[in-house]
Amino acid sequence: MARAAVLTATGRPLEIRDDVEVEAPRAGEVKVRMAAAGVCHTDLSMSDGTVMAPTPIVLGHEGAGVVEEVGEGVTRVQPGDHVVISWVPQCGECFFCRRRQGHLCERASAAIASGGLLDGTTRFTSRGAPLHQMSAAGTFSEVTVLPESGAVKVDDDLDLGLAALLGCGVLTGVGAATRTARIAPGDTVAVLGCGGVGLNVIQGARLAGAGQIVAVDANPAKLETAERFGATATVDASAGDAVSAVMRLTGQRGADVAFEVIGLPQTIDQAVAMTRRGGQAVLVGIARMDTMLTVPAFLGVVLAAKTITGSWYGSSNVVEDVPALVDLYRKGQLELSGLVSRTIALDDVNAAFDALRAGEVTRSVIRFDR
Repeated sequence: MARAAVLTATGRPLEIRDDVEVEAPRAGEVKVRMAAAGVCHTDLSMSDGTVMAPTPIVLGHEGAGVVEEVGEGVTRVQPGDHVVISWVPQCGECFFCRRRQGHLCERASAAIASGGLLDGTTRFTSRGAPLHQMSAAGTFSEVTVLPESGAVKVDDDLDLGLAALLGCGVLTGVGAATRTARIAPGDTVAVLGCGGVGLNVIQGARLAGAGQIVAVDANPAKLETAERFGATATVDASAGDAVSAVMRLTGQRGADVAFEVIGLPQTIDQAVAMTRRGGQAVLVGIARMDTMLTVPAFLGVVLAAKTITGSWYGSSNVVEDVPALVDLYRKGQLELSGLVSRTIALDDVNAAFDALRAGEVTRSVIRFDR
């Protein structure tokens, strides 16, 4: 039996259950005892219905732990290995994986939609009924089963509470700047939204050699944090028009690359508007399914020669990128500990959601030994 946080219906608090049965891993799967799980805004988005999901479902998609058991044919990891969880378990065989676009993996996308693993079924049961797994992971559980490709081995001496962040927030943000975007050394970058992912976009822009990084947020505390992560200028969006402020900071030209990391219609429009002619607007934030772009096709895109692109999971290749991020962390070039606002127990997950709604935290991290 395992304890897990379960979403039973959209808009309800998560239910902490202590009767969750976790099946043994099948062929190509691994069982992981979770050490830590980050509470990400996407978990909140699934809870409140911004992102639709089958219920009941064990939430959580960012985490790290220790492999307990492996299924037939597993070769990448073995029991005792420390692993970071990837919520896009890249199959390596589909159309997208063969074209080095594993973040768009067809089988992983189907698994995420089904609330199961790569075969569409879940390994969780509670009260005589199956429980779905968020993003083929379900990291808000003491124990989980996931596809082999969803467990990326890391060194045993790496703090698993920090390693957990690599699987989503860090990989998504840094990857958006270093893999999705085309940031040239000296470029000006604007980042709208300085939460957990936005701070990592800022880190990624710094790593890519951006000369000016403008952080935009309505929360002054988040802007202060953004400066510690590499922002060279800040714009308080609550104090006036953010687009005009960014234009002033860029000589009325606009940013070479603007990132939207919130998912609201107005901030998406702002990101496109503050992008210079010939520049790139990168949409990272999770918007509601019915959110539409309202950019004038000729004046806003064609005449301005702007590129508007989405970034899913930082366009990442987890097998390559997780070790690379660990290396950057060890060299002191990537900040991880500053991303953790609170360390909590599983029982505190609903309070962590409240803190996210209020903008009080960057990341709350569940430690399962609490």
